Amino acid sequence: MNSSLIDVDTTELDDHGVAVVTLNRPDKKNALSHAMRLDLAHAFEALTGARVVILTGRGDVFSAEFDLTEFDRIDETGLWASSDRMNAAIAMHPVPVIAALDGPAMAGGADLAVLTDIRLGTARTSFSHPEHRRFPVVYGPLVECVGSTRARELVLTGRTVEADEALAIGLLTEIVRDRPVLDRARELAYDIARTPWHLLHRMRDKFQMTQRYDPACHTLSL
Repeated sequence: MNSSLIDVDTTELDDHGVAVVTLNRPDKKNALSHAMRLDLAHAFEALTGARVVILTGRGDVFSAEFDLTEFDRIDETGLWASSDRMNAAIAMHPVPVIAALDGPAMAGGADLAVLTDIRLGTARTSFSHPEHRRFPVVYGPLVECVGSTRARELVLTGRTVEADEALAIGLLTEIVRDRPVLDRARELAYDIARTPWHLLHRMRDKFQMTQRYDPACHTLSL
């Protein structure tokens, strides 16, 4: 499934078991609009045959945030519902999800990144929560990555975490310096995808059973 807002590449699905989902709104810094969130949810819900899914963004920013202009134009209940569905589709996906982050992940973009299992970045990658003075920041998935002490500081201050610190505290799994981050993500995905699908599914179930948040809950309560 492709749209103008996301691209879903399944050309490597048969040979490697890997699909690549790309945020495709670079002119808007891949801001997560209502339509994009629904497209992302639908794409992940439809990728039932993959063994690994890579999530990345086109352009210099992985994802800036929600498209805040929509809060003046679209019913707020619907806006949050599309966020809830996107979060659940990624956090509860049956197989591992790798994020390839070349550039900042901010606000909703940071939340999206920490829903994944493995996060690869570059020296340009950063995380921040500039929305902290407007909305309650998504907390549960962040705690899973960095622990409660650091997560509380990050959601209360909204400060920017640059790549080296992100690696040190668990926001990033690896900083890729010698090649495009998507190339490294594919290499890692091919290796993981050699594991039989049913074992990957079992491991993903274990991840979900031991996490301390409910991925199906409302975004503002997450």
